[in-house]
Amino acid sequence: MSKVVIFGGAGGIGAVASKTVSATDDFDEIVIADLRGELAVDLASSLDHPNARGVSVDATSHESLVKAMSQATVVCNCIGPFYRFGEPILRAAIEAGVNYVDVCDDLDATERQLELDQAAKKSGICAVVGLGNSPGLANLLAKFGSDELLDECNSVDIMHIHGGEPEEGPAVIKHRIHAMVNDVPLYIDSKFETVRLLEESGQRYVEEVEFRDVGTYPVYPYPHPETITLPRYLKGLTRATNRGVVFPISYFNYTMEVVREGLAKLASSTPKSEYPIDEWVEKILSRREEFLAEAGIEGPKGCLKIVLVGKKDGEVHKFIFSVSSSADGAGAGTGIPAGLGAILLARGKISGKGVFPPEGVVSPLEALTLASELLPKLKFGGSSGSVDFPLHIEHILPGGQSEEIPLSF
Repeated sequence: MSKVVIFGGAGGIGAVASKTVSATDDFDEIVIADLRGELAVDLASSLDHPNARGVSVDATSHESLVKAMSQATVVCNCIGPFYRFGEPILRAAIEAGVNYVDVCDDLDATERQLELDQAAKKSGICAVVGLGNSPGLANLLAKFGSDELLDECNSVDIMHIHGGEPEEGPAVIKHRIHAMVNDVPLYIDSKFETVRLLEESGQRYVEEVEFRDVGTYPVYPYPHPETITLPRYLKGLTRATNRGVVFPISYFNYTMEVVREGLAKLASSTPKSEYPIDEWVEKILSRREEFLAEAGIEGPKGCLKIVLVGKKDGEVHKFIFSVSSSADGAGAGTGIPAGLGAILLARGKISGKGVFPPEGVVSPLEALTLASELLPKLKFGGSSGSVDFPLHIEHILPGGQSEEIPLSF
C-alpha cells in the first residue's frame, strides 16, 4: 500500500500537486492535509481517485504533523512561507521516517533544511527540498544542460515571472517581502556577492528581460537557493544568479514601495521578527485587484527562463531554456513539479538518503519524461485535449547563429 500526504493540499500550489499525483495509479491513498479541513475534503472529492480524502492539520503542531504522516510513503509539503514551515515539517518527516519533497523557495530555510542531512540519513529517508519551479525545474534544466549539452557549464542565469493568478494568499506575499528584506547571495566569478533587492547593491543587477508568452519586464535579485546549491553540483560553474518579478509591474512596484516605507518607519535595530509583516501584507493585497484591472490583466501567465553558457569541444555555446504558459501561473508551474517529485519518490526513482536540492538526486530526463506523459491528463489552462510540453530550447552557436533544439521524450 502506498500513501501520499499533501500538506497545504487545498492551496493554490498544493491543489495542483494533489491533482498531479492523482493522475497516476502510483498511490493507493491520497491524503490532502490542510488547515482548512472543509476545503481539503471538497478537493479530495473532486479528484479522479477512489481513495482520496481530506483532513485538517495544524502545521504549527509537531504532533499533528507526525500523526498526519502516519503510514505514509511520501510527504509532499506545499505549506508556506517556508522560512517558517520548511524546517519544522521536514523534521516531522524525519521523525516519522517518511520520504519527503517540498517547494521551499526561501534560501535561509533551505540552508537550515540541508543541515538536517545527517538526521535524514539516520532516519533512512530521502528529502528533496525546493522541487517547484524556481527552485526545482530551474535546477533540473540547469543540470540537464550541463550534463547533456555542454562539456562544462560556466554560468547559469535564472529568471522568472508570473502574475494574474485568481488570488494570492498571505503566504505568497510574505515570501515576496522576505525576499525584499533579506540578503541575496549571487555567485559571481566563483565567489559569493551579497546584495539586497531594495538597495543599490541589488539594483545594479536589474535588467529588462523578454519572457516567452508574457512580455518584457525588469527582473530583480531574488534569494532563491539555486545560487548556493548549483555551484556544488555543476562542474566548472563560475556564475549563478536568480532574478524575478511579478506582473503587473505596478503591483510589484507598489509592493516594493510598501516595504520601503515600512522599513523607513522602523528603527535600524528592529529585529525582523518584529516587522509588522501582517500589516504590510494586508496593505498590499488591498490594492491587488485595482492594479490587475488597471493593467487589463485577465488571467494568469508565467515563464521560467534559464540561460546557460559553457563550452563544448572547446568552443563557447549558449542555451536558453524557456518554460512558459499563457494560461497558467505560479500554481501550476510550482505544483506540477512537486507532484512529479512525489511520484518519482514512490517509484523508487529517487533513491539517495539524506537532504538534497533537486539537482543533487533527481534525474532531469526522468522528471521531464514523466511531465510530458502527465500534462495531457492534467489539462491545465482550460485545455480539453493534448497539451504540448511547454519547454523551448534555443541554441546560440559559437558563430552567433541560432537554432531551436527539438525535444523528444
